[in-house]
Amino acid sequence: MKLKLFDTHTHFDVPDFDPDREHLAYAAKAVGVEHLVLIGFLQNRFQDLLKTHHFINGLENAPHSHLAPGLHPFYIEQHQAEHLYDLEQLLRNEQCIAIGEIGLDTFLKQHKQPEIFQKQQDFFAAQIELAQQFDKPILLHIRKSHAEVLQILKQHQFKQGGIAHAFGGGVEEAKAFVKLGFKLGVTGQITNPNARKLHQVVQAVGAEHLVLETDCPDMTPLCCQCSTEHRTRNTPANLPYVLEGLAQSLGQDQAKLAQQLWQNTHQVLNLADE
Repeated sequence: MKLKLFDTHTHFDVPDFDPDREHLAYAAKAVGVEHLVLIGFLQNRFQDLLKTHHFINGLENAPHSHLAPGLHPFYIEQHQAEHLYDLEQLLRNEQCIAIGEIGLDTFLKQHKQPEIFQKQQDFFAAQIELAQQFDKPILLHIRKSHAEVLQILKQHQFKQGGIAHAFGGGVEEAKAFVKLGFKLGVTGQITNPNARKLHQVVQAVGAEHLVLETDCPDMTPLCCQCSTEHRTRNTPANLPYVLEGLAQSLGQDQAKLAQQLWQNTHQVLNLADE
């Protein structure tokens, strides 16, 4: 039986998919992916994001595409103040489901430098304010900065909720995000038995606080990695493997779990369940 699935985090607009995007969209729909979210990360990619969004929604027998434009913290050096204005125009003129992917990232040493980290915080705060202005949930990117992200959300009294994408924190941090109205995004990492922290988190918070995502072309599920030497491109059609891995981790029936995740996603993204 084909289960209804929702890919809450894709970069399906990037050049990796230019040669066969249409074919892959059909392949995703064929395995049950009914919806996908196209995530923004750089202002100079907004037009491609928009073009891909309209292209997918012009296809028959393809997932329904949703837009979530945003300015990603990892690319902080490239963001300029006027890019926030461009983001605001997108939110004003296009049907956007959320703002993303936004947040804080101190994975690289240079991003820990006070002035760079301050710029990340400023852009994060500005996009939180846009989300409040337009009443949109946010899709969070958090790397080595869970405490700071939580603090900023609390300072802004952020009530719109959203998804903590590819959640990599611990159980207590997970519970803190859930308390603020966030669902946790689970990627193909869940198919890795060695991702112990992630398995602990999903088991601790339970299915009602989770959603699925591929984060394609990254985060390829273990079973879909053809080689260890080369990065295997992830696609939205791999989402059933993420469901399978999560069902195993939670010891749950896939069909029942899929239904719960479907409801969670519609709830957190303010979509009417069809």
